[in-house]
Amino acid sequence: MTLAAPLDLLKQARARFTQREIAAHVGKDIKTVRRWEKGETPCPSMLEPALRDLLHSSGRTKAGSATGDAQFRFIDLFAGIGGIRMGFEAHGGDCVFTSEWNDFSTKTYRENYPPGGDHALIGDIVSFPAEEVPSHDVLLGGFPCQPFSIAGVSKKNALGRPHGFECTTQGTLFFDVARIIAAKRPAAFLLENVKNLLSHDKGRTFDVILQTLRDELGYEVHYRVVDGQHFTPQHRERIIIVGFRGKTSFSWDDLHLPESGPRLGSILHRTDGSEPVLPWDHDRFFDHASKRVQPKYTLTPNLWTYLQNYAAKHRAAGNGFGFGMAYPDSVTRTLSARYHKDGSEILVYQGEQLRPRRLTPRECARLMGFPDTFRIPVSDTQAYRQFGNSVVMPVMREVARIMLPHVQTLLAVETHNGSKQTLSLYS
Repeated sequence: MTLAAPLDLLKQARARFTQREIAAHVGKDIKTVRRWEKGETPCPSMLEPALRDLLHSSGRTKAGSATGDAQFRFIDLFAGIGGIRMGFEAHGGDCVFTSEWNDFSTKTYRENYPPGGDHALIGDIVSFPAEEVPSHDVLLGGFPCQPFSIAGVSKKNALGRPHGFECTTQGTLFFDVARIIAAKRPAAFLLENVKNLLSHDKGRTFDVILQTLRDELGYEVHYRVVDGQHFTPQHRERIIIVGFRGKTSFSWDDLHLPESGPRLGSILHRTDGSEPVLPWDHDRFFDHASKRVQPKYTLTPNLWTYLQNYAAKHRAAGNGFGFGMAYPDSVTRTLSARYHKDGSEILVYQGEQLRPRRLTPRECARLMGFPDTFRIPVSDTQAYRQFGNSVVMPVMREVARIMLPHVQTLLAVETHNGSKQTLSLYS
């Protein structure tokens, strides 16, 4: 699959938008856009998602597709704010169904992925009939890790009774992924979860998942833990499970993981006057007049004193607990959903004379690999929760890149054969 280069996307955008409109959308000034267009400076590859977003907003191309033709259909389960979706849209995918139960996340999702065409966005997937999920080529899901009932499976094994994934996973949200895969039989899936899923319940939880996907549903399954720091300045390890309905030559070795990723300074608000003015942010996070991050993100004296005393107490006890100070050349700790409480895992150093500060929600978006075109329509507290629960989007985009040739091959073979397998949940 050949994707349009940034300059090609810029040329397509110029056929529909003025330089001023493009500059406002990507957060740059007109002179910079003009230099890109003339070839005086290269158009950065990091702007590809923003340029595709602009083309998509014109209503003349499919989501993320430089050609205007959707190359595959996918669904987005446990969608959060759409980080996995954005990675697959970047390769020409068309999202035809979304499920997200949290109202605040849904608000952010709708703001950034306006409904259109035959796309449906529903709430809780648990009570939704699998038969009503539209046909799709790829299933995406960042499902929460809930406890699996291993005891029931062990008892049935001891009694010599057969059991399937319904018994094994009923009551967990993974069950809803499994029943939809069983009913719709997509060509492929991608599931994402915390690294600890591998060791949960001494590894038995993950064994149940693999047994379900491989033995019960019959998919070829591959998994790997990928650290987001290859793409953004954040140490964030997540397990990615991909599966295919047929035999493939898929290999994790095809991932392009830069050995040296970016550092924190690359995502911080710039105080030298070059911070872009985003129409959807205005001065909410950054005061462009004073060229400073809004003072509300600096820790209060009481909170800073508390965090220092807390860290000192645990150091004295021989523990490693404490705040994480981050500098422009740092790779940060993992951003969590509790960041709004005290920001302790990532505190931005502001010099000896100033107390440290939290990242702003815009900086959190950048830390997760979202472009500046991504809107943040919720409160800071909700934004911190959403980004802390999200995925490093460029990781998803890279995994999508190596998955899709195999998806296309499977679809081409089935089109030629004129058949597609189905499997009943209760078969």
